[in-house]
Amino acid sequence: MPGFDDLIHQPVRLRIMSALAALKRGAQLEFTYLRDLLDVTDGNLGAHLAKLESADYIQLEKSFVDRKPRTFIRSTDLGRHAFRGHVKALESVLRGASESESEES
Repeated sequence: MPGFDDLIHQPVRLRIMSALAALKRGAQLEFTYLRDLLDVTDGNLGAHLAKLESADYIQLEKSFVDRKPRTFIRSTDLGRHAFRGHVKALESVLRGASESESEES
């Protein structure tokens, strides 16, 4: 279907992008917070983040806080644009399903 983004459509990546889209532009989430929010493993989250990063949908920033390594994730403008387009495509499908149900009643 036009408008769907296959990269974002995967359930974990959709949840990642949803969490990031809920933030103000430029805001970021810490890796462990996102991992716990999504209830996924470090490896699983890391693999999905790598895919989104390679598409330039997110940026990862690695730093040290109290001498501990931390990774922070933020969506890029491209990622936000792709997510909005994907959401619009999903909304279109939902509107179509709702209209079909109305016609059947």
